[in-house]
Amino acid sequence: MHLSTHNWMRAEPLAQTLARIKQYGYESIEISGEPTRYDIKDTRALLKENGIRCWGAVTLTLGERNLAAKNEGQRARSVDYVKSVITMVNELDGEILTLVPATVGKVVPDGTEEEEWKWVVDATRECFDHAQKKGVRIAIEPLNRFETYFFNRAAQALALADAVSPECGICLDAFHINIEEEDIYDAIRLAGKRLFDFHVADNNRFAAGLGNLDWEKIIGTLKEIGYDGAVTNEFVAPVDRTPANKYPMMVDRNPVDIPPEQLKFIQDHGSSVLTEAFYADQMRITAETILPLIR
Repeated sequence: MHLSTHNWMRAEPLAQTLARIKQYGYESIEISGEPTRYDIKDTRALLKENGIRCWGAVTLTLGERNLAAKNEGQRARSVDYVKSVITMVNELDGEILTLVPATVGKVVPDGTEEEEWKWVVDATRECFDHAQKKGVRIAIEPLNRFETYFFNRAAQALALADAVSPECGICLDAFHINIEEEDIYDAIRLAGKRLFDFHVADNNRFAAGLGNLDWEKIIGTLKEIGYDGAVTNEFVAPVDRTPANKYPMMVDRNPVDIPPEQLKFIQDHGSSVLTEAFYADQMRITAETILPLIR
């Protein structure tokens, strides 16, 4: 296992992100799934300069992106988007695409269970075929019920993976499975060899170590099943708008260079644009919590 991180949680130059995570002992990055924002040549150079490898990317299934959409054209555009992220991963020598099939934050279905299942299976198969050609593994990720109605548990993600291919895997996120699973350790065991990626944030979605999850037992269970991929940091710090706020300096009041859709995506997660100091501290805390356990 090694320590990785997402970078979609804060809009900042990639060079700044890579320099920071190198300092804290991260080995790789799971890059934001927005291929138009990254020049491949420049990104490869930055990764090499900092000694950080691309582990993969995560789909940012926001706006009209939805493999479960009733509209055929919308589904086709969503497939094209996912394919573009897969191609980016390949061009950056990455291994994994974390796939969230349905729009994050959408909690009302477009069709019946049978209709949506067929739409998603067919669309995911098309994405999987492209990934196979590009040498990228797909890991389907279940989110909690407040972010998607489509599926929320490891068994459900495995059902979709099984419908696509025996070589399709899943990704689990400690924050989500803590909400949805009867036993988070059994969920990890159920995934077994099909677990291709694992995301970490504490039960309150702050950095690992700032909540009540048992990280020693979680990492121990990953070792038990022989998991040897990335443990990927994905805290989304909630903003406290009351006088009880423990972190009054966490929000950047004058953000720049953040696309409106990314800002909405972050705000829809209950967070905001975080100050550099607060964000860096969350990165540090996760590293200090996880690294001793995976080494």
